[in-house]
Amino acid sequence: MTYGYVYMLRCSDNSLYTGWCKNIDDRLNKHNSGLGAKYTRSRRPCKLVFFKEINSKSEALKLEIKLKNLKKEYKENIVRNFQNKNGAI
Repeated sequence: MTYGYVYMLRCSDNSLYTGWCKNIDDRLNKHNSGLGAKYTRSRRPCKLVFFKEINSKSEALKLEIKLKNLKKEYKENIVRNFQNKNGAI
């Protein structure tokens, strides 16, 4: 059973933001309405470019930290591979 999602957003300045949530549509709407993370408030609009279903909060936090600690080039590869397999979101 899916607990939630770890996701990456492409911000208007071309940066990538990584987070986790239980409802990805609601979270994306919050980011784009200015109610999301401080980081994304000044970088709107944000576009969902990657997500992964997760089974527990523990799994979500571990994956979120792992992704946040990657260099941007590795994050870009993850996004590119995801979009090649799944198409643009």
